[in-house]
This record gives sequence, C-alpha cells and structure tokens, in this order.
Amino acid sequence: MAVKFFGQYLVEQGIVASQALLNAIHIQEKNNLKLGELAVTMGLITPADIERVHTIQASRDIKLGDLLVEMKLLSLDQLNDVLTRQKNTHLYIGEALVMVGALTGDQLKSHLEAFSADQAKYLSNDVELPITSPNSAIWEMTADLTYKMVTRLLGLQFKTGLCVAVTTIPANFMLAAIDFIGDVEGRYLILVSEELQKTIARAILSEESVDHEPVEVLDDTVMEFVNVVCGNVVAKASQMGVIMNIKPPVAIRPPAGGLPIAEGWIALSFPLHISNGDTMELILQIRE
Repeated sequence: MAVKFFGQYLVEQGIVASQALLNAIHIQEKNNLKLGELAVTMGLITPADIERVHTIQASRDIKLGDLLVEMKLLSLDQLNDVLTRQKNTHLYIGEALVMVGALTGDQLKSHLEAFSADQAKYLSNDVELPITSPNSAIWEMTADLTYKMVTRLLGLQFKTGLCVAVTTIPANFMLAAIDFIGDVEGRYLILVSEELQKTIARAILSEESVDHEPVEVLDDTVMEFVNVVCGNVVAKASQMGVIMNIKPPVAIRPPAGGLPIAEGWIALSFPLHISNGDTMELILQIRE
C-alpha cells in the first residue's frame, strides 16, 4: 500500500462507505476554517485585509499570522486568540466519521493505530536527502519552501513521501522548470497532472472554474507558482550567504518515456501526495 489519507484508507479497506466519507468531509470543511477566515469570522479583520496579506506573503517566507501582526492588522493577543480557537475547534476526519455514524469511538482508535503503522514506512516528516552534497542545506531549504508555498498559495492538503534519487524525470501531463545559476547550479521542476494543473490555476487566478482558459494560460499559472517558489529560494539563499539567480521558467510536455538525467547530474524526487489522491512531484537536478 502506498501513501494514503485516513479516509481513503478506510474506504479502500471496506471499513466505511464512500458516501459516509463524503458526508464527513463536508462537515469537516464547514467546521475547519483557515486562520484568515476565522479572523474574519471573529470580526478582527476584513476579506480585503486577507487578500492584501496573501499578495505580500507570496514573496516572503512568513506565516500568515506573523504577517498580520507585522502589518498591525492583528495584535499578538488577538492572533493567539484566533490560534487557540482554531486549535480547540479543529475537527479531524476520524471524529467527523464518528459524528456521521460511520465509526464508533473504539473503532476509530483501533483503525487509527493500524493506519499509522501501515503508513510509517512511506512518509517523511522532515526533508532528508538520500545523498551527501556540499549544498545539502540549500536543497533541503528549497524543498521545505515548496511545501510551505503549496499550502499557502495553493491551499492544498498533502503528505510528503520519502525523497529518492531518480535516473529519469517521469512522464506527466506537464512540468514547469527553472534553472538556478550563481554559487549553486541546478534545475527546479514541478510535475503535475492535467487535473492538478487546473487546481493550481484556480488558486493562482482566484477563479472557481478555469475550464474556459486556454492551455497557455494554464501552463502560465504553474510557471508562476514555480517562479514564486524559486524567488523565495533565492531570497532565503542570500540570507544563508549563497548567491543564486534564476532564469525565466519554461513549460515542458515530457514524452511518454520520461526525460533522462544528463551525465554529471543527480535528480532528487520529492513526492507530494495530495488529499484528492493526485500527486505533485518536485524534482531537483543538482551537480554531482
């Protein structure tokens, strides 16, 4: 069994029905507000404030709450109040399944233990490279920033798989790539499916539907996401005393057999398993 989310695991094991999971997810989505949404609900800030803060956050590695305080939209006490309420009211999918009658409390505990044991060998809570590199800190930072931006800019829930070295960039619907130059050379690639590309486009364009958009626009949104991430990488590297620059992003349609890694380079794959069952893949090509 590969990386799974708890609800997906329960359905595939025949423990709960698909409809019961959908009902639980609906309750969970109505209950679990993001920090900004909760602050708006509490009357502390406005939707316009959140939109302005999100625009600034795209170019900085900073948590939303910390930025709200920095911009004096929230006091530190108000932020703590929001975080406390968010923590105290958070509803986990297992609890929601109990609420809809799909599981009992005892069944939930038992299945959670079995699920955790099954998934332990597939997941990584930290960025760990399978190789030794003089620039390991840079590449670990790059992966970490990618994870943060997937959450902050795209609003996606995901689990990170183990990083592995690969000899071929696998085929997928499209990939967006940016080259790093300067003190550290490398290539940053994000691979996405057609559906995941649309998900990224909806987030970047702030549209509920992108079915009317031409493929060039959809490609541009993935390249824009990659550009934002790598811009943050460059800024963070500078703070670490490393000078890096980036070239303009490009969109590539990889062939069915994938793309081979050139001699003298190593490719590291960081899989991001999205909650809807799709997978985004970050690949870093670095000099040996």
